[in-house]
Amino acid sequence: MELLFDTLKNGIRLVHHPLPGIVAHCGLVINTGSRDESVAEHGIAHFIEHMLFKGTKKRKAYYILSRLEDVGGELNAYTTKEETAVHASIIKEDYERAVEIICDITFNSVLPEKEIEKEKDVVIEEINSYLDNPAELIFDDFEELIFCDQPIGHNILGTELTVKSFTHKKLSDFIAGNYNTDQMVFCSVGNIPDQKVLRLFRKYFDGVPVNKRGKRETAPALYKPSRVEKKMDTFQNHCIIGNIAYDLKDERRLGMFLLNNILGGQGMNSRLNMSLREKNGLAYNVESSYNPYCDTGAFSIYFGTDNHHLERSIKVTLSELTRLRTVKLGTVQLTKAKNQIKGYLARGYENHENLMLSQGKSLLVFGKIESLEETCNKIDKITSSELLAAANEVFDPERLSMLIYK
Repeated sequence: MELLFDTLKNGIRLVHHPLPGIVAHCGLVINTGSRDESVAEHGIAHFIEHMLFKGTKKRKAYYILSRLEDVGGELNAYTTKEETAVHASIIKEDYERAVEIICDITFNSVLPEKEIEKEKDVVIEEINSYLDNPAELIFDDFEELIFCDQPIGHNILGTELTVKSFTHKKLSDFIAGNYNTDQMVFCSVGNIPDQKVLRLFRKYFDGVPVNKRGKRETAPALYKPSRVEKKMDTFQNHCIIGNIAYDLKDERRLGMFLLNNILGGQGMNSRLNMSLREKNGLAYNVESSYNPYCDTGAFSIYFGTDNHHLERSIKVTLSELTRLRTVKLGTVQLTKAKNQIKGYLARGYENHENLMLSQGKSLLVFGKIESLEETCNKIDKITSSELLAAANEVFDPERLSMLIYK
Protein backbone atom coordinates (compact mmCIF):
# COMPACT_ATOMS: atom_id res chain seq x y z
CA MET A 1 0.00 0.00 0.00
CA GLU A 2 1.19 3.51 -0.77
CA LEU A 3 1.71 5.95 2.07
CA LEU A 4 -0.19 9.22 2.13
CA PHE A 5 1.83 12.42 2.64
CA ASP A 6 0.84 16.04 3.06
CA THR A 7 2.40 19.28 4.34
CA LEU A 8 0.47 22.27 5.67
CA LYS A 9 1.48 25.89 5.10
CA ASN A 10 2.62 26.08 8.75
CA GLY A 11 5.08 23.25 8.11
CA ILE A 12 3.34 20.39 9.96
CA ARG A 13 3.68 17.19 7.94
CA LEU A 14 1.48 14.13 7.62
CA VAL A 15 2.17 10.48 6.93
CA HIS A 16 -0.67 7.95 6.88
CA HIS A 17 -0.21 4.23 6.39
CA PRO A 18 -3.48 2.52 5.36
CA LEU A 19 -3.77 -0.93 6.93
CA PRO A 20 -6.77 -3.22 7.51
CA GLY A 21 -8.20 -3.69 10.99
CA ILE A 22 -10.69 -2.23 13.43
CA VAL A 23 -8.08 -0.35 15.50
CA ALA A 24 -6.36 2.82 14.31
CA HIS A 25 -3.36 4.64 15.77
CA CYS A 26 -2.31 8.26 15.34
CA GLY A 27 0.08 10.67 16.97
CA LEU A 28 2.02 13.90 16.77
CA VAL A 29 5.80 13.55 16.95
CA ILE A 30 7.70 16.73 17.83
CA ASN A 31 11.43 17.16 17.29
CA THR A 32 12.01 18.45 20.83
CA GLY A 33 13.44 16.64 23.82
CA SER A 34 15.67 16.98 26.84
CA ARG A 35 18.71 17.90 24.75
CA ASP A 36 16.97 21.18 23.85
CA GLU A 37 16.94 22.34 27.47
CA SER A 38 19.28 24.79 29.14
CA VAL A 39 20.91 23.78 32.43
CA ALA A 40 18.21 25.65 34.36
CA GLU A 41 15.49 23.94 32.31
CA HIS A 42 16.73 20.40 32.99
CA GLY A 43 13.65 18.13 32.89
CA ILE A 44 11.27 20.71 31.46
CA ALA A 45 10.47 18.86 28.20
CA HIS A 46 9.30 15.83 30.17
CA PHE A 47 7.43 18.02 32.66
CA ILE A 48 5.55 19.73 29.81
CA GLU A 49 4.57 16.31 28.44
CA HIS A 50 2.88 15.66 31.80
CA MET A 51 1.22 19.09 31.83
CA LEU A 52 -0.36 18.65 28.39
CA PHE A 53 -2.95 16.43 30.09
CA LYS A 54 -3.80 18.91 32.85
CA GLY A 55 -6.22 21.21 31.07
CA THR A 56 -6.88 23.09 27.84
CA LYS A 57 -8.93 26.14 26.97
CA LYS A 58 -12.05 23.96 26.74
CA ARG A 59 -11.32 20.87 28.86
CA LYS A 60 -10.29 20.12 32.42
CA ALA A 61 -7.92 17.24 33.14
CA TYR A 62 -10.66 14.67 33.82
CA TYR A 63 -12.33 15.31 30.46
CA ILE A 64 -9.00 15.00 28.63
CA LEU A 65 -8.39 11.59 30.18
CA SER A 66 -11.99 10.49 29.60
CA ARG A 67 -12.30 11.63 26.00
CA LEU A 68 -10.83 8.43 24.55
CA GLU A 69 -11.07 6.11 27.55
CA ASP A 70 -14.88 6.46 27.51
CA VAL A 71 -14.87 4.69 24.13
CA GLY A 72 -12.20 2.13 24.98
CA GLY A 73 -9.33 4.09 23.48
CA GLU A 74 -6.04 5.25 24.95
CA LEU A 75 -4.24 8.60 24.97
CA ASN A 76 -0.58 8.63 25.91
CA ALA A 77 2.69 10.54 25.50
CA TYR A 78 6.43 10.14 25.97
CA THR A 79 9.59 12.24 25.99
CA THR A 80 13.07 11.19 24.87
CA LYS A 81 16.31 13.10 24.55
CA GLU A 82 15.35 14.28 21.07
CA GLU A 83 11.58 14.02 20.70
CA THR A 84 8.20 14.37 22.35
CA ALA A 85 5.18 12.42 21.13
CA VAL A 86 1.47 12.50 21.91
CA HIS A 87 -0.35 9.48 20.52
CA ALA A 88 -3.62 7.58 20.65
CA SER A 89 -5.09 4.17 19.87
CA ILE A 90 -8.81 3.86 19.15
CA ILE A 91 -11.30 1.88 17.13
CA LYS A 92 -11.44 3.40 13.67
CA GLU A 93 -14.93 4.89 14.15
CA ASP A 94 -13.48 7.18 16.85
CA TYR A 95 -10.53 8.35 14.76
CA GLU A 96 -11.68 11.99 14.70
CA ARG A 97 -11.88 12.03 18.51
CA ALA A 98 -8.22 11.06 18.65
CA VAL A 99 -7.07 13.62 16.08
CA GLU A 100 -8.97 16.41 17.83
CA ILE A 101 -7.77 15.64 21.36
CA ILE A 102 -4.14 15.36 20.23
CA CYS A 103 -4.38 18.77 18.60
CA ASP A 104 -6.21 20.28 21.58
CA ILE A 105 -3.74 19.23 24.29
CA THR A 106 -0.68 20.06 22.19
CA PHE A 107 -1.69 23.56 21.14
CA ASN A 108 -4.31 24.69 23.66
CA SER A 109 -2.91 23.62 27.02
CA VAL A 110 -3.36 26.30 29.67
CA LEU A 111 -0.77 24.91 32.12
CA PRO A 112 -2.75 25.71 35.31
CA GLU A 113 -0.56 26.94 38.17
CA LYS A 114 -2.33 24.67 40.66
CA GLU A 115 -1.68 21.63 38.46
CA ILE A 116 1.96 22.65 37.97
CA GLU A 117 2.52 22.56 41.72
CA LYS A 118 0.83 19.15 42.07
CA GLU A 119 2.73 17.69 39.14
CA LYS A 120 6.05 18.73 40.62
CA ASP A 121 5.45 16.23 43.43
CA VAL A 122 4.49 13.53 40.92
CA VAL A 123 7.64 14.01 38.82
CA ILE A 124 9.86 14.16 41.91
CA GLU A 125 8.39 10.78 42.94
CA GLU A 126 9.20 9.52 39.43
CA ILE A 127 12.80 10.73 39.91
CA ASN A 128 12.97 8.98 43.28
CA SER A 129 11.71 5.73 41.76
CA TYR A 130 14.67 5.81 39.36
CA LEU A 131 17.06 6.47 42.23
CA ASP A 132 15.68 3.31 43.86
CA ASN A 133 16.35 1.27 40.72
CA PRO A 134 20.10 1.04 40.01
CA ALA A 135 19.59 -1.19 36.96
CA GLU A 136 17.81 1.74 35.27
CA LEU A 137 19.65 4.65 36.87
CA ILE A 138 23.04 3.41 35.67
CA PHE A 139 22.07 3.96 32.02
CA ASP A 140 21.38 7.66 32.64
CA ASP A 141 24.57 8.02 34.67
CA PHE A 142 26.59 6.36 31.92
CA GLU A 143 25.38 8.74 29.23
CA GLU A 144 26.15 11.66 31.53
CA LEU A 145 29.64 10.19 31.86
CA ILE A 146 30.36 9.77 28.14
CA PHE A 147 28.61 12.99 27.07
CA CYS A 148 30.19 15.05 29.83
CA ASP A 149 28.66 18.55 30.20
CA GLN A 150 26.66 18.19 26.98
CA PRO A 151 22.84 18.48 26.85
CA ILE A 152 22.53 15.09 25.12
CA GLY A 153 24.00 13.52 28.26
CA HIS A 154 21.40 14.90 30.65
CA ASN A 155 18.73 12.51 31.90
CA ILE A 156 15.18 13.18 30.79
CA LEU A 157 13.54 13.64 34.21
CA GLY A 158 15.71 16.47 35.51
CA THR A 159 16.51 16.96 39.20
CA GLU A 160 14.39 17.80 42.22
CA LEU A 161 15.94 21.28 42.25
CA THR A 162 15.17 22.09 38.62
CA VAL A 163 11.67 20.60 38.72
CA LYS A 164 10.79 22.72 41.77
CA SER A 165 11.87 25.84 39.86
CA PHE A 166 9.39 25.41 36.99
CA THR A 167 6.76 28.12 36.57
CA HIS A 168 3.97 28.78 34.10
CA LYS A 169 6.18 31.29 32.30
CA LYS A 170 9.12 28.88 32.02
CA LEU A 171 6.88 26.18 30.55
CA SER A 172 5.20 28.60 28.15
CA ASP A 173 8.53 30.03 27.00
CA PHE A 174 9.95 26.55 26.33
CA ILE A 175 6.87 25.57 24.31
CA ALA A 176 7.02 28.80 22.29
CA GLY A 177 10.70 28.30 21.54
CA ASN A 178 10.72 24.57 20.85
CA TYR A 179 7.32 23.34 19.69
CA ASN A 180 8.11 24.37 16.14
CA THR A 181 5.56 23.57 13.45
CA ASP A 182 8.19 22.64 10.85
CA GLN A 183 9.49 20.09 13.36
CA MET A 184 6.22 18.18 13.75
CA VAL A 185 4.82 15.13 12.00
CA PHE A 186 1.29 13.82 12.40
CA CYS A 187 1.51 10.07 11.81
CA SER A 188 -1.33 7.64 11.37
CA VAL A 189 -1.92 3.93 10.77
CA GLY A 190 -5.25 2.22 10.20
CA ASN A 191 -8.19 1.47 7.96
CA ILE A 192 -9.09 5.13 7.44
CA PRO A 193 -9.79 6.47 3.93
CA ASP A 194 -7.15 8.88 2.63
CA GLN A 195 -9.72 11.61 2.04
CA LYS A 196 -10.89 11.42 5.67
CA VAL A 197 -7.34 11.53 7.00
CA LEU A 198 -6.53 14.58 4.88
CA ARG A 199 -9.77 16.33 5.82
CA LEU A 200 -9.23 15.85 9.56
CA PHE A 201 -5.52 16.67 9.40
CA ARG A 202 -6.26 19.97 7.68
CA LYS A 203 -9.32 20.71 9.83
CA TYR A 204 -7.45 20.47 13.13
CA PHE A 205 -3.84 21.40 12.31
CA ASP A 206 -4.07 23.93 9.47
CA GLY A 207 -5.02 26.74 11.86
CA VAL A 208 -1.96 26.28 14.07
CA PRO A 209 0.18 29.44 13.78
CA VAL A 210 3.48 29.15 11.95
CA ASN A 211 6.42 28.71 14.33
CA LYS A 212 9.55 27.62 12.51
CA ARG A 213 12.85 26.61 14.06
CA GLY A 214 16.39 27.65 13.39
CA LYS A 215 19.16 25.07 13.48
CA ARG A 216 19.17 22.76 16.52
CA GLU A 217 22.01 23.44 18.92
CA THR A 218 24.66 20.72 18.80
CA ALA A 219 28.00 20.43 20.53
CA PRO A 220 31.25 18.84 19.35
CA ALA A 221 32.09 15.50 20.91
CA LEU A 222 34.24 15.93 24.03
CA TYR A 223 34.50 12.26 24.82
CA LYS A 224 37.28 11.00 27.05
CA PRO A 225 37.32 7.33 28.13
CA SER A 226 37.07 6.83 31.88
CA ARG A 227 36.37 4.24 34.57
CA VAL A 228 34.19 5.33 37.48
CA GLU A 229 33.09 3.33 40.53
CA LYS A 230 30.24 4.49 42.77
CA LYS A 231 29.33 3.14 46.18
CA MET A 232 25.58 2.46 45.98
CA ASP A 233 25.03 -0.13 48.73
CA THR A 234 23.30 -2.54 46.33
CA PHE A 235 22.98 -6.33 46.62
CA GLN A 236 24.51 -6.74 43.17
CA ASN A 237 27.31 -4.94 41.39
CA HIS A 238 25.94 -3.16 38.31
CA CYS A 239 28.31 -2.49 35.43
CA ILE A 240 28.13 -0.65 32.11
CA ILE A 241 30.91 -0.72 29.52
CA GLY A 242 30.62 1.37 26.37
CA ASN A 243 31.67 4.12 24.00
CA ILE A 244 30.25 6.85 21.80
CA ALA A 245 29.02 5.51 18.46
CA TYR A 246 27.55 6.45 15.07
CA ASP A 247 24.79 9.05 14.67
CA LEU A 248 21.40 8.57 13.00
CA LYS A 249 22.55 9.57 9.54
CA ASP A 250 25.82 7.63 9.49
CA GLU A 251 25.84 4.92 6.81
CA ARG A 252 27.44 2.54 9.33
CA ARG A 253 24.41 2.77 11.62
CA LEU A 254 22.72 -0.41 10.33
CA GLY A 255 25.95 -2.37 10.71
CA MET A 256 26.17 -1.13 14.30
CA PHE A 257 22.63 -2.35 14.98
CA LEU A 258 23.63 -5.73 13.60
CA LEU A 259 26.76 -5.87 15.75
CA ASN A 260 24.77 -4.87 18.82
CA ASN A 261 22.22 -7.60 18.19
CA ILE A 262 24.94 -10.23 17.76
CA LEU A 263 26.57 -9.13 20.97
CA GLY A 264 23.68 -8.63 23.38
CA GLY A 265 20.44 -7.94 21.57
CA GLN A 266 16.98 -9.40 22.03
CA GLY A 267 17.90 -13.03 21.46
CA MET A 268 18.74 -15.45 24.25
CA ASN A 269 21.43 -16.75 21.88
CA SER A 270 23.34 -13.46 21.89
CA ARG A 271 27.04 -13.86 22.57
CA LEU A 272 26.98 -12.06 25.90
CA ASN A 273 23.97 -13.96 27.17
CA MET A 274 25.58 -17.26 26.20
CA SER A 275 28.98 -16.44 27.71
CA LEU A 276 27.97 -14.60 30.89
CA ARG A 277 24.73 -16.36 31.79
CA GLU A 278 24.41 -19.72 30.05
CA LYS A 279 28.03 -20.91 30.12
CA ASN A 280 29.35 -19.31 33.30
CA GLY A 281 26.30 -18.43 35.42
CA LEU A 282 27.74 -14.99 36.18
CA ALA A 283 24.68 -12.82 35.51
CA TYR A 284 20.92 -13.02 35.32
CA ASN A 285 20.43 -9.87 33.26
CA VAL A 286 22.87 -8.92 30.51
CA GLU A 287 22.22 -6.77 27.48
CA SER A 288 23.82 -4.38 25.04
CA SER A 289 22.23 -1.32 23.48
CA TYR A 290 22.92 1.16 20.71
CA ASN A 291 21.19 4.54 20.77
CA PRO A 292 21.87 6.79 17.76
CA TYR A 293 21.10 10.50 18.05
CA CYS A 294 21.09 13.25 15.42
CA ASP A 295 24.77 14.11 15.89
CA THR A 296 26.25 11.28 17.95
CA GLY A 297 25.42 7.89 19.41
CA ALA A 298 25.97 5.71 22.46
CA PHE A 299 26.85 2.02 22.69
CA SER A 300 26.74 0.20 26.02
CA ILE A 301 26.83 -3.25 27.60
CA TYR A 302 25.07 -3.76 30.93
CA PHE A 303 25.12 -6.62 33.41
CA GLY A 304 24.43 -7.15 37.09
CA THR A 305 26.53 -9.64 39.01
CA ASP A 306 27.72 -10.65 42.47
CA ASN A 307 30.67 -8.71 43.87
CA HIS A 308 32.88 -11.81 43.73
CA HIS A 309 32.12 -12.23 40.01
CA LEU A 310 32.59 -8.63 38.88
CA GLU A 311 36.14 -8.73 37.52
CA ARG A 312 35.60 -12.11 35.87
CA SER A 313 32.41 -10.82 34.24
CA ILE A 314 34.27 -7.79 32.92
CA LYS A 315 37.00 -10.06 31.55
CA VAL A 316 34.48 -12.32 29.77
CA THR A 317 32.68 -9.27 28.32
CA LEU A 318 35.88 -7.74 26.99
CA SER A 319 36.87 -11.07 25.44
CA GLU A 320 33.62 -11.09 23.45
CA LEU A 321 34.41 -7.61 22.16
CA THR A 322 37.89 -8.80 21.20
CA ARG A 323 36.40 -11.69 19.22
CA LEU A 324 34.27 -9.28 17.19
CA ARG A 325 37.30 -7.04 16.58
CA THR A 326 39.65 -9.84 15.49
CA VAL A 327 37.56 -12.62 13.96
CA LYS A 328 35.59 -11.84 10.83
CA LEU A 329 32.12 -13.39 10.72
CA GLY A 330 31.84 -16.35 8.38
CA THR A 331 29.15 -16.58 5.71
CA VAL A 332 26.85 -18.78 7.80
CA GLN A 333 27.23 -16.61 10.93
CA LEU A 334 26.60 -13.42 8.99
CA THR A 335 23.53 -14.85 7.26
CA LYS A 336 22.07 -16.01 10.58
CA ALA A 337 22.70 -12.60 12.15
CA LYS A 338 21.01 -10.82 9.23
CA ASN A 339 18.02 -13.16 9.25
CA GLN A 340 17.58 -12.65 12.99
CA ILE A 341 17.49 -8.88 12.85
CA LYS A 342 15.26 -8.89 9.75
CA GLY A 343 12.85 -11.12 11.67
CA TYR A 344 12.81 -8.67 14.57
CA LEU A 345 12.10 -5.82 12.17
CA ALA A 346 9.25 -7.74 10.54
CA ARG A 347 7.68 -8.48 13.93
CA GLY A 348 7.98 -4.82 14.88
CA TYR A 349 6.31 -3.88 11.58
CA GLU A 350 3.26 -5.89 12.67
CA ASN A 351 2.96 -3.78 15.84
CA HIS A 352 0.96 -0.98 14.29
CA GLU A 353 1.39 1.47 17.16
CA ASN A 354 5.19 1.13 16.95
CA LEU A 355 5.00 1.33 13.17
CA MET A 356 3.05 4.59 13.35
CA LEU A 357 5.54 6.23 15.72
CA SER A 358 8.63 4.96 13.89
CA GLN A 359 7.33 6.26 10.57
CA GLY A 360 6.62 9.63 12.12
CA LYS A 361 10.14 9.82 13.52
CA SER A 362 11.65 8.68 10.23
CA LEU A 363 9.88 11.44 8.31
CA LEU A 364 10.91 13.94 10.98
CA VAL A 365 14.61 12.97 10.97
CA PHE A 366 15.28 11.76 7.43
CA GLY A 367 12.52 13.44 5.45
CA LYS A 368 11.51 10.04 4.03
CA ILE A 369 10.27 6.60 5.04
CA GLU A 370 11.92 3.40 3.92
CA SER A 371 9.85 0.29 3.41
CA LEU A 372 10.65 -2.89 5.32
CA GLU A 373 11.89 -4.37 2.04
CA GLU A 374 14.28 -1.45 1.46
CA THR A 375 15.70 -1.75 4.98
CA CYS A 376 16.15 -5.51 4.61
CA ASN A 377 17.93 -4.99 1.29
CA LYS A 378 20.38 -2.65 3.03
CA ILE A 379 20.97 -5.23 5.74
CA ASP A 380 21.66 -7.89 3.11
CA LYS A 381 24.42 -5.70 1.63
CA ILE A 382 26.37 -5.40 4.92
CA THR A 383 29.67 -7.27 4.69
CA SER A 384 31.80 -9.00 7.32
CA SER A 385 34.59 -6.53 6.56
CA GLU A 386 32.30 -3.59 7.35
CA LEU A 387 31.31 -5.16 10.66
CA LEU A 388 34.93 -5.85 11.53
CA ALA A 389 35.86 -2.21 10.82
CA ALA A 390 32.97 -0.91 12.96
CA ALA A 391 33.85 -3.29 15.79
CA ASN A 392 37.46 -2.11 15.77
CA GLU A 393 36.33 1.49 16.00
CA VAL A 394 33.53 1.28 18.58
CA PHE A 395 34.91 -1.63 20.64
CA ASP A 396 38.47 -0.33 20.75
CA PRO A 397 39.59 -1.12 24.33
CA GLU A 398 41.46 2.18 24.54
CA ARG A 399 38.20 4.02 23.85
CA LEU A 400 35.89 2.16 26.22
CA SER A 401 34.44 3.72 29.38
CA MET A 402 33.18 1.83 32.41
CA LEU A 403 30.73 2.71 35.17
CA ILE A 404 30.31 0.39 38.17
CA TYR A 405 27.82 0.55 41.03
CA LYS A 406 29.10 -1.33 44.08
